[in-house]
Amino acid sequence: MTIFYRLLGFLRPYKRGLVISWILASLAMAMTVLLPGLTGAAVEAINQGAGHARHHQAGLSGQDRHKLLLFALAILAAAIVRWGLTYWRRMIAGQVSLGIEYDLRDRLYRHMQSLELGFFDRQQTGQLMSRATVDLAAVRFFLGYGLVFILQFVLTILLAGVAMIVINPSLGLISLAPVPFVVVISNRYGRRARPAIQEVQQRIAELTANAEENISGVRVVKSFAREPRQLQRFSDSVSRVFDQSMVATRQEARYNPMIGFLPQLGLTAVLLIGGQRVIHASLTLGQFSAFYFYLNMLVGPTRSLGMTLNLAQRATASGARIFQLLDREPRLTEPPGAPDLPQGSGHVQLRGVTLRYDSDRELVSPTLAPDGQSELAPADEQPSKQPVPAAGGLVQANGHREDGLAQANGHRKDGFARAVLSDVDLDVPAGRTIALVGTTGSGKTSLVSLISRLYDVSEGQVLLDGADVRAVSVRSLRKAIAVVSDDPFLFSATVAENIAYARPDAPREEIELAAKRAQAHEFVQRLPKGYDTRVGERGLTLSGGQRQRLAIARALLANPRVLILDDATSSVDASTEQSIKLALAEAMAGRTTFVIAHRLSTIALADEIAVLDHGRIAAYGNHHELLEASGLYREIVEKGLPETVFMTKETREREVSGL
Repeated sequence: MTIFYRLLGFLRPYKRGLVISWILASLAMAMTVLLPGLTGAAVEAINQGAGHARHHQAGLSGQDRHKLLLFALAILAAAIVRWGLTYWRRMIAGQVSLGIEYDLRDRLYRHMQSLELGFFDRQQTGQLMSRATVDLAAVRFFLGYGLVFILQFVLTILLAGVAMIVINPSLGLISLAPVPFVVVISNRYGRRARPAIQEVQQRIAELTANAEENISGVRVVKSFAREPRQLQRFSDSVSRVFDQSMVATRQEARYNPMIGFLPQLGLTAVLLIGGQRVIHASLTLGQFSAFYFYLNMLVGPTRSLGMTLNLAQRATASGARIFQLLDREPRLTEPPGAPDLPQGSGHVQLRGVTLRYDSDRELVSPTLAPDGQSELAPADEQPSKQPVPAAGGLVQANGHREDGLAQANGHRKDGFARAVLSDVDLDVPAGRTIALVGTTGSGKTSLVSLISRLYDVSEGQVLLDGADVRAVSVRSLRKAIAVVSDDPFLFSATVAENIAYARPDAPREEIELAAKRAQAHEFVQRLPKGYDTRVGERGLTLSGGQRQRLAIARALLANPRVLILDDATSSVDASTEQSIKLALAEAMAGRTTFVIAHRLSTIALADEIAVLDHGRIAAYGNHHELLEASGLYREIVEKGLPETVFMTKETREREVSGL
């Protein structure tokens, strides 16, 4: 099925409105076609009246004036009816267009929400935003208005052509002779313009991604005074859009004037041949006038045909990009009728777990075949958003690892992706607290991400209270787990709404209690509107420590079975950390907790410690046992886990592609 026909599928819920819109458009066009005929008849009446006046036939002149009045009233009535029909046609077409936009936005967002986290790891935010805004608007405008324009063009040719042939068959056929050439050239223009317009849409998406990245990273840009560099990058993106737009514009400039010129040939033929027939009295002045007006009717739609075809090509190109996203099936799914997570206290088990990140890049730039079908361009033509996890290092957007070894589309040269976690066995009884310790990239965050099924294991099982996390509903699983990361995200909402994100119906008393336990209540009270203060986009109006405490309060209010603290005290000072640790100790009581830590003081909260190295559990036990048994842990302790420095023992050798 071609992209164009798939786009028409979005019209199914609006068949009634579409049919009514088309009927109104047809009736309005009938009134439009009626006007030249009435005008020609009025001209004929004027011409006859002038002849009667010259011959002093007063009685006939009176009849002519009466006929002229009737024709004028008929023209006025037809114009008013056309105005009313056009008004309601535009209202209904606008409703259909906005309805399609609503459905498309809702469907796109729902689909993106269903995709797994790994999909977003490999995408540029701006690319996704462009599909949901620029591309969607192009599709909506064409389906809501462009199809009606095409219908009007076809009706204009048919009705005006029939009327001209009825008036004078030979002259009518002569005047319509350019129409087949218009159709052929329009079809040629469509085939030539489609790839150019597709590339314009892709480069606009790249520009959107560039703008989004610059705005999101404005603090870093200004901190390092790199405004000129970012401006140059943005200017380069703008230039790419401009250059490709000029390619499309040259195609438009080549074909559109020709499409508009051809009907003028018919007009010229009518003026020449029809004028001679009027002179020789084989065609009346009224018939000639009607012919002239009918041809002028054809000129306007024909001139706008190029614009309408441009809308169609743009919609087809945008549709290819939208369907590329909609056709991407979620890879992290739950079985049909999956039960909720059974009741339990948070017993976590990992059995023979191995994890490899999929390094395939997705949403590459689609190209369109001449028949309008979507084809995917080679993956290496579309840059990736960020490093893709692969063997032994981070694969950058240019296809190279951090350590300089060339890759091919994110894979190692030997064709195998190295496991981030390998054969991990771990049994954490309910209510216990375990600290995960290791060098940067040892797989700590990857391990805890498997518990809430943000990623699926490549091999092995993850069990929560005896249930395989892949066999239960994702919603019930994630409601039982709360995560506080080292880079907390707050929404552009009030403080209370951010804390109650997992439980929107939580009463204010519980919200404030969670804030007090997270040592956030005091600073919240000092905000202009307290808990009703809006924190701004991503919470950037707050300090890092304040955002961290609100994130901890959010997790506490969720009251989960399993609490995951991913270096959750990294953004607070020592005195605040002490206060938070007291609250965390209370919150962790009777609750299974995973603590990813780089501070000895935080590790002290744990009952057991797991030392990770190269994606494997190198040692497991309490602090004293590990000091005796694990050289790596002993080295970590001797270095004291500085608060702001990650362990760097053999950094280059130890780097793996964990989060």
